[in-house]
Amino acid sequence: MNLIRIVGVGDNVVDRYIHQGKMYPGGNSLNFAVYGKQLGHDSAYIGVLANDQEAKMIITTLKKVGVDISKCQHVHGETGRCSTLLVNGDRIISDDNDFGAVKTTPLQLTPERLEYIGQFDVAHTSCYSFIDDQLPKIKRTGIPLVYDFSDIWEEKDFEKICPYIDIAFFSGKKLPDEKLQLLMKKTVDLGCSLAICTIGKRGSMIYNGNRYFTKCPYNVDGQVVDTLGAGDSFLTGFITAYIEGVKRYNALIAQNPDQYTTQNDRDDYMDNLIEYSMSVGNLLAIKNCMIYGAFGYSADLPI
Repeated sequence: MNLIRIVGVGDNVVDRYIHQGKMYPGGNSLNFAVYGKQLGHDSAYIGVLANDQEAKMIITTLKKVGVDISKCQHVHGETGRCSTLLVNGDRIISDDNDFGAVKTTPLQLTPERLEYIGQFDVAHTSCYSFIDDQLPKIKRTGIPLVYDFSDIWEEKDFEKICPYIDIAFFSGKKLPDEKLQLLMKKTVDLGCSLAICTIGKRGSMIYNGNRYFTKCPYNVDGQVVDTLGAGDSFLTGFITAYIEGVKRYNALIAQNPDQYTTQNDRDDYMDNLIEYSMSVGNLLAIKNCMIYGAFGYSADLPI
């Protein structure tokens, strides 16, 4: 039996691979839910689903992989579409319709949805979900919230968002480590327990308020076919392993929290948990870089 349940709250898109004539389901929060299911965890997705052919493909795929979508918001409109070209395994992406229904009719976090979210061990959302004004509602559920700032962030975004989230995730491959460390410290100073940054071929960096952890990506010997979803894969692998490890620790010490371990013991456990969780993230990222699309499922592009 798995220790944790995870939920992605927010964005979904279809990635249109013009050169293949295929479209693939994706989106940061949707990917989080699917990748969590790949790791064997109970998983759900709550987001806005349009009524077009692309949304039907997303729904079919999520049902097939076993992600619960019972609390999604169904609307008339278009699914967000991105057109993707692959050049030497890297993506060149264009936004075709300004995120579609996810942006025009944002997800409403009703009392029913919030009660449901509160049953999970960790939730994920992103800057592309357009629910920033509702983050305090998720915070009040009491479960940890991961927020993906992607690579479009500005420092002022951290000041606005971080007081309402627990774990900040962003891409910083164009910045030097010294600058990233200052930004990560800022997010933790603003209230986050962890800051996670992916830095391209340099790997990843994590800050927990005490020290910085770094890890290079694992070598796959030229087997990468598509890096779409690599960052989401790393994040999901890390988060699920980390949250599960924290939950296991808390369960073990529940009877005598003051006598079971010293502060040094706890710090040692948590430091090793971060290192281990980064390795899980690396493994999941490798897996999903060896397939096309975020997680391999596709349909023919509409004519």
